[in-house]
Amino acid sequence: MAEQTAPPVIRDGTPAEPDGTPAKPDAAVVRDALGVGVAVGLSGFAFGVTSAGSGLSVLQTCVLSLLVFTGASQFALVGALAAGGNPFTAAAGAFFLGTRNAFYGLRLSQLLAVPKAVRPFAAHWVIDETTAVSLAQPTRRAARIGFTVTGLTLYVLWNATTLLGALGAEAIGDTAAWGLDAAGPAVFLALLAPMLKSATERATAGIAVLLGLGLLPVLPAGVPVLAAALAAPLVLWFQGRRMGPAGREKDSR
Repeated sequence: MAEQTAPPVIRDGTPAEPDGTPAKPDAAVVRDALGVGVAVGLSGFAFGVTSAGSGLSVLQTCVLSLLVFTGASQFALVGALAAGGNPFTAAAGAFFLGTRNAFYGLRLSQLLAVPKAVRPFAAHWVIDETTAVSLAQPTRRAARIGFTVTGLTLYVLWNATTLLGALGAEAIGDTAAWGLDAAGPAVFLALLAPMLKSATERATAGIAVLLGLGLLPVLPAGVPVLAAALAAPLVLWFQGRRMGPAGREKDSR
């Protein structure tokens, strides 16, 4: 009789190795989360400089980071203000851009399964980076650790560097010449790129980039990013057209 392998241990919904140890060491999760939190958190300096350069006060800049805490939306808001846009239009664009976090929350609520009392506080940390780190983990325990460490590190550093950037904006001079507003998105793209493994994922990302950049000159700030989300249904529709009724690729002959 063939030797049977012991099933993995399940503790509070978290899979583990047969000996009961987590599938990924906690130290490795913390290391990865700290790396993301520090790398992206330091780009809060860029937001502080950009915000102060757009005319917002140091207090207004810091309040944005403390209460909004979603980098892309913050950059969209101050970018629209710097370009002379209407404050209400700028705020609306930033709001719609921030709605993506609601979709992240739907996925993370099932993955993390945090207690109800903690959910309002955890929701404030549902952003691109915490979502990416959490979804990359193999177990619920690792996902919770990754979410917490990334969120805490990023929140503290982002707000600290926002203050430093706002205070140092005058010494830097022309903020637009430095291109600091691209620092945050560049870091996130570096984090996301290795996750694009299949042709479908790469095609979706490519079309999203084309939509976002192509619509940037004609739509209000923040809206092109939302329009870029149409890349996913477009790719799925095209795949459906290529596949036959039985789920097989149609014969091109």
